[in-house]
Amino acid sequence: MGYAHEIYALRYATMSPRTPHMNFLLPDPHDTTAADLDYFVWLIRGNGRDILVDTGFNAEEAELRSRKLTLNPVDALAAFGVAASDIKDVIVTHLHYDHAGNLDRFPSARFHLQEREMSYATGRCMCNGLLRHPFSVEHVTLMVRHVYGERVTFHSGAGEVAPGVSVHRVGGHSDGLQVVKVETARGPLVLASDATHYYANLQKRSPFPIVYNIGDMAMGWEIVERLAGHPDRYIPGHDPLVAEIYPRASDKVDAFALHVEPSRSFVK
Repeated sequence: MGYAHEIYALRYATMSPRTPHMNFLLPDPHDTTAADLDYFVWLIRGNGRDILVDTGFNAEEAELRSRKLTLNPVDALAAFGVAASDIKDVIVTHLHYDHAGNLDRFPSARFHLQEREMSYATGRCMCNGLLRHPFSVEHVTLMVRHVYGERVTFHSGAGEVAPGVSVHRVGGHSDGLQVVKVETARGPLVLASDATHYYANLQKRSPFPIVYNIGDMAMGWEIVERLAGHPDRYIPGHDPLVAEIYPRASDKVDAFALHVEPSRSFVK
């Protein structure tokens, strides 16, 4: 049985300018182009329910990390017609600061997380400042509180969140990073999150510099491609191209409809 979900990318922040060495572990020495880094949360709609993928960060975190926050993701959702209090399921792809903030703003939600990510974010690797830097201790401890409040569903590898919506551990960028496969009218679509920040990270097989395990990241690209089944059906986590090739879905907020065909194809 098919499930034709709708998926919307809601852009809430940006960072610019970024040179190639900020976006690729081994950049092309001849490449001098700059590319912004956009920040999104994703809304999955179908079968009478809304599922949120990631929760973004707030103004305090934006100031701390020198990011340009357009509006809090919770406010972006409200402008799109979705109250945070009505969200029953939140998929957290990983616990980095820009994906796991605002965890106190969803009072009715159950959070879906890889067990491996919780272990990573609270274990020995966090004694290393380089690995610890993308995390916020406040976000992580709040997720621990949700665990104690019995509001977290842990997944180990692949798991189903709802019919037609599944999560798949890829690791790499963070040890418990998971991607989300969603059945849509145009076929299975993969929200790749930080398995590939930009389309070019996967296309060039060139890692983003924030990486826990390069081997897992490389295998993760293959998982994303296999799950999507077509190069036009995966969505990178931070690429401004998403806002260029998918149609706007709101005149009140930067929202883009991903369940329709993109205006640009990535078939080689």
